Amino acid sequence: MLHFLPGPVIGCISVIFYIANTILWLIPILICSLLKALVPLSQWQKFFSYLLDQLASNWVLCNTFIQKVFTKTKIKVTGLEKLKMKDWYLVISNHQSWIDILVLQRVLHGKIPFLKFFLKKELIYVPLLGLAWWALDFPFMKRYSQHFLKRNPHLIGKDIDTTKKACEKFKYKPVSVMNFIEGTRFTAEKHQQQNSPFQRLLKPKAGGIGFVLQAMKGNLSKVVNVTIYYPDGTPKFFDFLSGKIKQVNIAIETQDIDESLKGDYVNDRAYKIKFQQWVNQLWLDKDKKILQLEAQAKKDM
Repeated sequence: MLHFLPGPVIGCISVIFYIANTILWLIPILICSLLKALVPLSQWQKFFSYLLDQLASNWVLCNTFIQKVFTKTKIKVTGLEKLKMKDWYLVISNHQSWIDILVLQRVLHGKIPFLKFFLKKELIYVPLLGLAWWALDFPFMKRYSQHFLKRNPHLIGKDIDTTKKACEKFKYKPVSVMNFIEGTRFTAEKHQQQNSPFQRLLKPKAGGIGFVLQAMKGNLSKVVNVTIYYPDGTPKFFDFLSGKIKQVNIAIETQDIDESLKGDYVNDRAYKIKFQQWVNQLWLDKDKKILQLEAQAKKDM
């Protein structure tokens, strides 16, 4: 609509609208958060959990509207037809930019339940947003390194206990648990440092989703495997807001979580090795998918 304006101007206007939209929905979310926290009754908190998810979904819907008004970015996506709102999903994706989150929210909105991202425990102290994330039942995690656990053996198993408690809230209503299993955004430097065996991906970390599947005890029914490719190159946040990213290609594949994917990731070594092999194969296939999307984009140019 305003595509005639220079990119930096569009970007600045977009930022203003994103901030205004966030404040618009953050206020009722914070009010409902306080109401939810005041009365520790399960039915009361369930009611506000549904209400808060709807408020957050409206925020995503408005963000998408802002994108469509100010930018010409086209989202080309396949695989949405198998998704539905009344199901429990584990959503995984490759990770290249913070734009990934906006893109995922945009294409999956109204197709699956509102996305719940795993957050570092320290983020709960972020003013206002920390309370909002808590109210929206985002899982706050505190993961310990192997080196730290060797020095503090009494904390072994604490991370899986934290995961279990976080996932308890997800059992009574459909949910989409989101995890970037590379653990960080892809860069050429990180790729080289890891000596990654994948051409377009970092090494996956199976532990996070292994813990989630174990903690959910069969409640999650499907894996939504999302592959994101940017034909214009990995975008910076302001580039996306300025309309410099012309297209995003997304391939979605859905897989049932059968008995072979269920087990005790912490104590069953055989299952742990098998699960890691499954994740590694999943990432090999995703690497090929990105190369296919890349080749197709070159043909379309």
